[in-house]
Amino acid sequence: MSRIQGIRLVRLAALFAMTALAGGCSAIDRLSQIGEQPKLTAIENPTAQPGYKPVQMPMPKPEVASYNANSLWRNGSRAFFRDQRAARVGDLLTITVNITDKANLSNETQRSRTAKENSNITDFIGAKTITQSNKILPGNLLATDSTSSADGKGSVNRQESLTTNVAAVVTQVLANGNLVVEGKQEIRVNFEIRELIVAGVVRPEDIQSDNTIDSSKIAQARIAYGGRGQIMDVQQPRYGQQVVDVILPF
Repeated sequence: MSRIQGIRLVRLAALFAMTALAGGCSAIDRLSQIGEQPKLTAIENPTAQPGYKPVQMPMPKPEVASYNANSLWRNGSRAFFRDQRAARVGDLLTITVNITDKANLSNETQRSRTAKENSNITDFIGAKTITQSNKILPGNLLATDSTSSADGKGSVNRQESLTTNVAAVVTQVLANGNLVVEGKQEIRVNFEIRELIVAGVVRPEDIQSDNTIDSSKIAQARIAYGGRGQIMDVQQPRYGQQVVDVILPF
């Protein structure tokens, strides 16, 4: 066994050991929760999460509010009366998630090529003087013949639909007044938790009078809908099978 093969075997063994350790910890946690309902995640500050990063986008110069004499209107105001819609950090608004996605694609690519070259050269100078040359050299010295073909087909048939509402909180106000919002909702039914996460950037003008906004008007939208629990656990392959699927090249 070479040194490189030894190193590869050591790395592979370390990977299996780490996977087994992680799987063992997960198994212990699952064993401790047998017969109990999945625990809901505690309410946390989104800006205090480890992966949270403030949104930075190109912003125009901020508009300075100014007051005119003998006027009730202030330059830079969005409304004459007090606006009850979300506008500041910590305000809440309702996001209507309405996703209807349908795609039906089909394509086919065919390719074929045939090439043939024949120089009709059967003998070089002095070739016949070589003993057993007829067994070594072919009858036609410079001749090529190649054929290649390819046929590829692909199709996509997908249809998804999701309609629900989730309350989101304003986590940041950008320099131009746009709001960065993030909402998370967890619903537990028996031993299964359904989770909905919505985040993105919205314009205050797109928020309706009832303090709601459609998900189609959210820029940089991030929408995740899934779950965890006994049903989801059964639908997932075992961690050992997942590791084998990743490692094996065939």
